Amino acid sequence: MKTPAAIFAIATLAIVAASPADAKGCLKGAAVGGVAGHYAGHHGMLGAIAGCAYGRHRANEQNRPRDQQRQTQAPAGQEKL
Repeated sequence: MKTPAAIFAIATLAIVAASPADAKGCLKGAAVGGVAGHYAGHHGMLGAIAGCAYGRHRANEQNRPRDQQRQTQAPAGQEKL
């Protein structure tokens, strides 16, 4: 039982290490989700994964208006006369 779990953990770490580290929102969400999952039936890891996904979603949602505003502004030196 421990061997498949260890193989899964190593494979997951290899995939995560290969992706860029953009943890905005993930760390806080994972901490809150892990604690909530632990108290809701000893599912801390599942809670941490869900919390990380939700934290990333919220961070992207908050950045969306700022990114749209940057796209609509004209670059410096190219204003309409």
